[in-house]
Amino acid sequence: MNAYEEYMRQMAQPMRDELTNAGFQELTTPEDVDQFMEKAEGPSLVVVNSVCGCAAGLARPSAIESLRNEKVPANTVTVFAGQDREATNRMREFFEGYEPSSPSMALVENGKVLHFIPRDDIEDHEPEEILANLTNAYNQHC
Repeated sequence: MNAYEEYMRQMAQPMRDELTNAGFQELTTPEDVDQFMEKAEGPSLVVVNSVCGCAAGLARPSAIESLRNEKVPANTVTVFAGQDREATNRMREFFEGYEPSSPSMALVENGKVLHFIPRDDIEDHEPEEILANLTNAYNQHC
């Protein structure tokens, strides 16, 4: 790892910790993604994390807050775009029919997307809107 990559990893660590401290499992390699997708039972929330402001101010807080809903996904995982590129690219292969965007969130089960929230539905939206988007998906699929 070169000095720039190490610097970026250190800068992104608090952004990773925000989700992992809330119970999200971090998937950092394509093998982690494959293993998770093969073994996960029940609906899973996947957060494609990133360093952008809408991830910090909207996506991560909304994803964490959504887990206070009565119905929640059985699993919560995250991949970090721009940091763990191979893992992120592998996860995006499961998001068939959806353009790559970060941040984004997907509710998946059995390797298929049940609900997808692209960056366009995060950026310039109120946290309450994103929270409602997630909890409505949970109420329907969990």
